[in-house]
Amino acid sequence: MADTEHTYKFDVKMTCGGCSGAVTRVLEKAKPLGEVNEFTVSLEKQEVIVKSNRPIETILEKIKKTGKEVRSGVEVV
Repeated sequence: MADTEHTYKFDVKMTCGGCSGAVTRVLEKAKPLGEVNEFTVSLEKQEVIVKSNRPIETILEKIKKTGKEVRSGVEVV
């Protein structure tokens, strides 16, 4: 049985290109592990959109590892 792909939207406090770069690097590393299918990071919108088959908590932990403040995270239907 294949896992269902979910789309998650996180409100992440990013103040510069270094911040968004850190989030990008962490999510890029999660791709080969099968934890992240695709993602977009918008510094302008302070938003990270992630498509994944994993629970939202797994992705949230990845983003939190960057030390950035995650203000909210929701599943987009």
